Amino acid sequence: MSDKPTTKYAVPALDKGLDILEYLASQELPRSQSEIAQGLGRSPNEIFRVLVGLEARGYLLRDETSGRYRISFKLYNLSRSISPIEQMRQCALPYMEDLAVKIGQSCYLCMLYQSQTMVIIQARSHSPVFLHITEGSLFSTRTSTSGKVLLANSNPSVQAMLLEHDSGYADLNKKQQLSVNKELTQIRENGLCVQPNSLIDGVTDVATLIGQPEGKVIAALAVSSLQTQLGKQVEQESLINQLQETAQIITEQLGC
Repeated sequence: MSDKPTTKYAVPALDKGLDILEYLASQELPRSQSEIAQGLGRSPNEIFRVLVGLEARGYLLRDETSGRYRISFKLYNLSRSISPIEQMRQCALPYMEDLAVKIGQSCYLCMLYQSQTMVIIQARSHSPVFLHITEGSLFSTRTSTSGKVLLANSNPSVQAMLLEHDSGYADLNKKQQLSVNKELTQIRENGLCVQPNSLIDGVTDVATLIGQPEGKVIAALAVSSLQTQLGKQVEQESLINQLQETAQIITEQLGC
């Protein structure tokens, strides 16, 4: 019995093509038509036309002497053309703009870049007075709110590498380093980091995770909350709830 998920709108030819690609990707050596059919539990005639189509489109290469098939580099090249940052931007921006309107504050999204934390998207508030976080800005991963969320949710080897490249962390004594590690554990457990902005007095930063802990693609969605007498004022609890709800929607849209 197949353990593959069923769909209401099955496309048999597409299913066969994907089965073939997945099977050949798992094989170290090229396989013949009969070997592929046997591996998939199908007859050779069932997959003949699909093999021809995949070869014609450049997804498979067929050895003229042996007649065996192997996967080409086309899938690899296609995957490299998909920028995680651009994909994140296109997916996240509409939901971030909606969040900025609801809470009356600008919000921004950060990802890791060369051991630092980079702002890749900002959704501006419509309030008369708001904070502007320039896209492309780099911040300390260990000390910034978004950076702490990314650091806390990175896999252990990446986390260790990031801390190793942080000269400030190396200057801390053992007790202080343990304190940093404890804080990162708490942030990961809570799914949230809240702290005063280290650069601007009177501003509170709130950041939460987009993606899954230790995932291949993770980001931090954050708000630097500026309290003014102009525009909409949102209680911190409500702001946090809406921030986390938006992050969850973006995560689901990305398929993380």
